[in-house]
Amino acid sequence: MSELFKKAKNQFQQGLPFVIYCKPNSDKIIAIFQNDNSLNLLDESDESGFAFVSFDNKKRYLIPDSISDIYFEKNEVSDFIVSNINQVATNLDAKKSFENLVENGVEAIQKNQFQKVVLSRKEVVEITHFDFELTFKKLLHNYASAFKYCFYHPNIGFWMGATPEQFLKINQNKLKTVSLAGTQLFDENKEIIWQEKEIQEQKIVTDYIVSNLNVFTNEVSTSESYTIQAGTLAHIKTDVEAIVSSKNDTGKIINSLHPTPAVCGFPKEKAKEFIIENEGYDREFYAGFLGEWKKDFQTFQQHQSDLFVNLRCMKINKNNAELFVGCGITKDSIAENEFLETVNKSMTIRKVL
Repeated sequence: MSELFKKAKNQFQQGLPFVIYCKPNSDKIIAIFQNDNSLNLLDESDESGFAFVSFDNKKRYLIPDSISDIYFEKNEVSDFIVSNINQVATNLDAKKSFENLVENGVEAIQKNQFQKVVLSRKEVVEITHFDFELTFKKLLHNYASAFKYCFYHPNIGFWMGATPEQFLKINQNKLKTVSLAGTQLFDENKEIIWQEKEIQEQKIVTDYIVSNLNVFTNEVSTSESYTIQAGTLAHIKTDVEAIVSSKNDTGKIINSLHPTPAVCGFPKEKAKEFIIENEGYDREFYAGFLGEWKKDFQTFQQHQSDLFVNLRCMKINKNNAELFVGCGITKDSIAENEFLETVNKSMTIRKVL
């Protein structure tokens, strides 16, 4: 066992907060170990550290680097035998429940309540012996292009994930973000063709981000849309860049963007209201955001944030793992297809458990 994971397991036994993470396509694992068990709010200080924010934006926490030790370790390429799960027995009650939820969402769209809503569900997987070092290293091995993390706080819980989606990258007054939506299974032997439903779903996200950024700056640019691979899945992606006149606007920009239509819907408040009233469970930190706050811990440069949307994630409890999966619903959504999309997304995490 490496020194970094020895320290992490010791932290966990003592009930002390920590985060271990690896950025997309990086060979460096970074760990931040808090020296006490205090719960620090993101908004109450100007400190740098690691941010962990809930979907509803009400729980906003920080592991501050001022009261933490920082460790680094090289991400050595390892071979892991990872379960090749092609099929999981379908829980018919969960399937019916989610399909009803989707149908209600489509009906609400047809009644012009909103244009898009992102609906999700939770799968519970029993675990007998959980080794977070082994699981994290499986994430590193399988999802090189994702942001991989393992986060623990005694007052928040134990979370892990491998998210393909950047939320916001901030360097002084320069912002970078992405519009990511549309999902299908990736098959290297087939050409990926996107249907109008997925193209429109992704365009809604892009338009929302650009219009929100335009409130703060005229200097917004977007790339052409393109296909990316994220593990066994493919998505449509557009890169968005902006220059803001004041660094003080970044907090307002974050609040205006989060949660984006990629994880909530559009218009945001109407979609969010529908989600909270109809999903039937608390998303907690799923579809929130997390990452480096006001400091790049690879270079220790200040005024740089690197934040990701908390997708393809799970919450680890004593005897089970809660897996969170969702999909974007538009007027053209077919309930059974959307359920299958959530099943495909759950494989990202299932295969490392």
